[in-house]
This record gives sequence, structure tokens and C-alpha cells, in this order.
Amino acid sequence: MALAACGASGSGASLPQTSQRVGPEAIFTPGTPLKTNPAATLDEMRRLGVTRVRLFVAWSAVAPDTTSTAPPAGFKAASPGAYPAAGWSVFDTIIQAARARGIAVDLTLGPPAPRWAEGPGAPQPAEHTYWKPSPSDFAAFVRAVGTRYNGHYTPAGASTPLPRVNFWSIWNEPNLGVQLAPQATRSQIEISPAIYRSLVDAAWKGLHQTGHGGDTILIGEVAPAGATFAGAPGSFGAMAPLRFLRALYCVGANYSPLRGAAAYERQCPTSASGTSSFAAANPGLFHATAFADHPYPQGLPPDEATPREPDYAELAEVPRLERTLDRLQRVYGSSTKFPIYSTEFGYQTTPPDTEAGTVNPTTAAAYLNWSEYLTWRDPRMRSYDQYLIQDTAAGNFATGLEFANGTPKPGFAAYRMPIFLPVSTTGKGHALEVWGCVRPAHNAELSTHTQQRVRIQFERTTGGPWSTVVTAPITNPHGYIDVLHKFGASGAVRLTWRYPNGPRIFSRTVPIRIH
Repeated sequence: MALAACGASGSGASLPQTSQRVGPEAIFTPGTPLKTNPAATLDEMRRLGVTRVRLFVAWSAVAPDTTSTAPPAGFKAASPGAYPAAGWSVFDTIIQAARARGIAVDLTLGPPAPRWAEGPGAPQPAEHTYWKPSPSDFAAFVRAVGTRYNGHYTPAGASTPLPRVNFWSIWNEPNLGVQLAPQATRSQIEISPAIYRSLVDAAWKGLHQTGHGGDTILIGEVAPAGATFAGAPGSFGAMAPLRFLRALYCVGANYSPLRGAAAYERQCPTSASGTSSFAAANPGLFHATAFADHPYPQGLPPDEATPREPDYAELAEVPRLERTLDRLQRVYGSSTKFPIYSTEFGYQTTPPDTEAGTVNPTTAAAYLNWSEYLTWRDPRMRSYDQYLIQDTAAGNFATGLEFANGTPKPGFAAYRMPIFLPVSTTGKGHALEVWGCVRPAHNAELSTHTQQRVRIQFERTTGGPWSTVVTAPITNPHGYIDVLHKFGASGAVRLTWRYPNGPRIFSRTVPIRIH
């Protein structure tokens, strides 16, 4: 058993540590509040112990004349100074405020595109700005963003350079038609993978040209599911992610390189000589830092996958995703084994959501902790993400830790201080594994220069007060602990920790049975 906390004190203290697993960093995607109220949202992120926030920089949010079919005359799209200052303002503010709080940023560059950068043939073009975005225009946009946040750029009217950003994601959910279209032709020829391949190439070039070649660069950002019935996904549907990946890397269902018409229709090399140069022609697909997945479990328990869907990439199927990525690399003689970043994740709750795939808030809290434990167990998973701090007023896709009115859900405390026991029933004299995390502990240690400790507490089923059975030092940089303890009776277990000069907080309560 690998334990992340050792030397704990208390009756039946933890077993000796055999190795140290750092585990995933905490990435948070707060959603709209990050842009409407950056200071307060980032303060809350810091109290929660978040180390990185994911910030969407929508192309059309900074580009000029977004509804026009042509860019302004003389527009120099690779220069950040050519864009309206108002478009950059919110992003400058967030990045500066995050830096002041010691929170890193993941900049996701992507849709929607300005209309003048979309390709021909879009149905109802005024409503669809995801249609065949121009790779060359996207490359220029990426160069503008990369220049602005390279640590040396001082905007007009400012006296100091903006902070440097060194963590990037390329596009968002390119296997969804509402993010990139068309997904496929009526005859089911995959189109979006080729478009995304060109966007990755464009962004890769733009980031390298602006001094970000050594930064963390994520590709993928795939949604975990897609339509697999006849005629799907069409132009604006969802493509199953592993199908998307096979077309992205120009292989067929048997993972052999596509040839002839099948390759030509997917903008892939049609000959063996073209295949041999594919990796060199698409460096981002082979040399990116990592692959990003949005492994939502669709309301299922974290260890369950949607039945009969082998091309999905839910949390339970991340090992399959890893094997698929490795296999795609081997086709081209590459030994790259991409780490996996979870950059969007959560459980939709009822209330307020009424869609399929929701769970009640208490179950969601337990599933979040279980999900993080599974993420921690996988050495290739480098992050655990929470999508949304607060539900939207409409109540749709309600994955927030708070209801729309700001009232915390059970998931709020569960995220702040997770607890999970892989086994909760055992015989007397046998130890149970208590895994958890005090996410804010790192910030507290930085501010107080004091070793942080967490208490594991126990309450008997027969009643009585909570008692501390283990006090464990938090030595893990992300706040994780993993302790084995022999409980003497049935009851309940929780974690507790106190903010420096602040309130004492508690984890969820987990029942255990000792027989």
C-alpha cells in the first residue's frame, strides 16, 4: 500500500509509508463568475485550494467586427495591439488577479471564431461561427495572444508588462458540432478531425513563434461521448471521441493508416511516403505536453462506463483512452505516452437540473470524491477538474458546487476536503484505507510557514462524541493523504482541519462497518 502521509499519531496509527504519489493538481473551471466578478471568484478559488483556473479566450471575444464577413481593412491579426483594447480587458484583469493570488492559469484558445474567419458553406452563417475556421487566421490570433502574454508585452497606457502565461489548451471539445463543424458528411466521412488537425498545427506554430515552445500545451479537450446511431453525427452532432481520434491520426478501425479515397476524404496522406512524414508534418499531435479529456461519467458511478460504447472516454474508460493514444503514436513510430489532463468534470444535480444523467446533490458529493480518488490512482492523470463554481440561473448542466443563489451544495465541502474509503467494511483487527485531501493546506503552509496536519475522526454507531484517531501531517504538495487505520468498531469517519486564524472545516461523513 502506497501511503501519502506517514508518521501519523493516534491509536492504531498509519502503517509506514512505502512511496510518495504526488497525484493530480487541482484545476477549476469556474465559468461565468470568473469573468463577471474576477476578484471574488479568485478569492474563493484560493480558499478552496485551487492551483490553476481554466480561462476560455474565445476568438470572437477579442476579434474586431465579429459579425462581418471580412476583417477590418489593414487588420494585422498577429499583433495584439490591432485588437480592440476592450476585448482584452477582462482577460488581462483575470490573469493579473490570479497571479497576485498565486493561482496559475490555463488559457484555452478557441471558439467561436469571428464570422470573417469561418469557411464557406455554413448554413445560416449568422448563427454558426464554428464552421470550418481558417487555420491561417487562427494562427495569427494565437500569435497575438502568445505575444500579449509572453511576459514582455506592455499594453498601451500601462507601465509594466502583463504576466506571462505558460499553460495552453488548443480549442474546446472539437468532437462536438456546437464547437467545431461540420463533424461529418451525410455519408459519414469524418470532417472535424481534419479541421482540428489544421487548428492544432496553426496553434503549435503560433505558440512557438511567440516564445511559448517550452510551455505546457494541451491538445484534445474532447467531450467524453458522442452519437453512435445511424446517420450521426451529421454536421452539428457529437462524434464519439475515440472515433474522432482515429480520424485525427489518419487510421481506420483496425488502426492501419488510411489509404486512397478513404485517406483523401479525411485530408490524410494517401500513400506510404506521406504516412512516413505525417508525424513531422503534424508536430503538435506527437509532441504536445499532454492530452486533455472531459471525462464526465454521464451520471453513472465513477467506475462505470456507458454500456456498449467502446469509443467513449468517460472516467472509467480513461485507461482505454490511454491505450488508444499509445497505439496511435506507435503507428508512426513514436513512443510518446501522453499524460492525461482532466480539464472539465463534474456531476449534474437534481435539483435544479431535470435532464437525464443527473444525481441528487448528496450522491454527487460522494461521486466527486470517488472520482478524484480514481484520478489520483492513475499515474498518467495529471489534473482533477471541477467544472462550474455555481449553477446557472437557468438550471441547465448544473455541475456547480453552489446553487444559482450561492447556497453551497454538499459538493462544495466535498471538493474542498475530499474523503474516500475504497472499502468500508472489514473484520475486526483489519485496517481500512482512508484517502483524502486538504486542498487549502498548501496555501495555509505558505502563509504560516507551519506544517499542516489533518485529523481523522471517528464516531461510534452506538453514539458518543467524535474522537480524533489519527493526526496526519500533510506532506503532499496537493494536500493528499492516504492512511491505513484499524478502527475498533462500526461507526462513521470524517476529516477535519482548521484554516489559520479561521474556521474549522469538515469533510463528508463516511459510514464504516467492522464485524
